[in-house]
Amino acid sequence: MTVALLAMAVVMLSLFAAPSPLTAFAQQPTGSIATVTGTAEGAMVTVYADRNIIEVYAGPSSYLYPPIGILMAGEQVPALGYSTDKEWIQIVYLGVPGGVGWIYAPLVSLRPGFILPVVISPPTATPRTTPTIDPTQAAIYGVQLTPERLPTFTQPAPLEVPQFDATGEARSGLPLGLIILVLALIGVFGAIISLTRGR
Repeated sequence: MTVALLAMAVVMLSLFAAPSPLTAFAQQPTGSIATVTGTAEGAMVTVYADRNIIEVYAGPSSYLYPPIGILMAGEQVPALGYSTDKEWIQIVYLGVPGGVGWIYAPLVSLRPGFILPVVISPPTATPRTTPTIDPTQAAIYGVQLTPERLPTFTQPAPLEVPQFDATGEARSGLPLGLIILVLALIGVFGAIISLTRGR
């Protein structure tokens, strides 16, 4: 009985005893993840908002270089430099060989405070075929072909001026006017005969 009373007393003391203070443990560090919170540094160009799209070319010309992509209105890209005539800007354009492209400078605005260096233009692409003109087709459409070499000079034949007999002397044989008159009379006579027989 005393053992039971003693066990009961221990249980009662543990229930009514003051709660023990909780032990605080320091928070375990989680892994650090790099986040980008700043703005891009360096020269940037922005496509004007009044342009829906502009084309990006492989070099500083829309005639000598092929188009390689587009930029949308308001899009910003890093600028690398100007062409020698300052009409084109080289930009970072990922996804193409070399990772650069060229855009026409009047279509974009450059971030103020930056001066771009002059960049040497890339070599133009070699055409896949050399165009040739068929001389026969050129003659049909009136295209003037430039000769590859100058022609040699050949002396022209002497000019022969025809001489007319203005003396009015009669030649031997029948005159041509008389032959024409006789043939006309035969034609009129034949027409009269055919009309009279038809009645």
